[in-house]
Amino acid sequence: MILSCGEALIDMLPRTSTEGEPCFAPYAGGAVFNTAIALGRLGAPSAFFSGVSNDMLGEILADSLTASKVDTRLLARSGRPTTVAFVKLVNGQATYAFYDEATAGRMLSVADLPTLPAEIDTLFLGGISLVNDPAASTYEALQARECGTRVTMVDPNIRPGFIAGKEAEYRARIERMIGRADIVKLSDEDLHWLEGPGDLTALARGILAMGPKVVFITEGANGARAVTAAQDIFVAAQKVTVVDTVGAGDTFNAGVLAALHQAGALTKAALGSLSDATLTAALSLGTRAAAVTVSRAGANPPWAHEL
Repeated sequence: MILSCGEALIDMLPRTSTEGEPCFAPYAGGAVFNTAIALGRLGAPSAFFSGVSNDMLGEILADSLTASKVDTRLLARSGRPTTVAFVKLVNGQATYAFYDEATAGRMLSVADLPTLPAEIDTLFLGGISLVNDPAASTYEALQARECGTRVTMVDPNIRPGFIAGKEAEYRARIERMIGRADIVKLSDEDLHWLEGPGDLTALARGILAMGPKVVFITEGANGARAVTAAQDIFVAAQKVTVVDTVGAGDTFNAGVLAALHQAGALTKAALGSLSDATLTAALSLGTRAAAVTVSRAGANPPWAHEL
């Protein structure tokens, strides 16, 4: 089972009312939440861990997980409010305004960490949950606790505007977590933010030198690549009409993990010797699933039967 660990929030997406006025509509979201949802819909055994409120918006989050076949038994429920993010779309690209002070997700502490059941063999971590304490340190502690015996994947999903004033601390945390991870996923923009300018494959090999066994790099509308010490495999993206990009990278992550799970490759030993065919299948499912997500509004990952 794959346990996604990170933020769950309500995205307020721009819409138009029946009277033609601009308005916002609430949608369950959050980068790591979206990956858990997508995994469940793709048929992979999916569970989710986060601080989730008992308020009305928290119930929306919990119900959305259950509806997508995600195991919710490890949720840390509390009376704190739900994080809300207002989304602005310009030419399909999303920017966010977060309201996250003293929320159920933000205030997650080490005392909230569960004992993981034996069936969980993989942890996925990332997103804005790795920016602000106490939650950020809590998720890092969880990875540090479990990385010796379970596969861990990290996608920092870097938002430079969100980490203003805390870049040094954030960079140090991300580098530590990458060093512990077996799998790392970065967008090309994330990779350049971390490693500077240069060839993507060469930069990805710099990430490999920190400890991971495989690095996946998404390149927007072009496609995605997988880089190991000996391999550099690229799969082109499917051409679709883009409605918006909300949840695209999150869905790609789920496709990669679902394909690796299906191949029996989510073990530390298997990840050290992935075949070209296994990496190509992971990139293919990731890009195909993401193509469906960007073709419709909001983070609405596909079910397996839609691919």
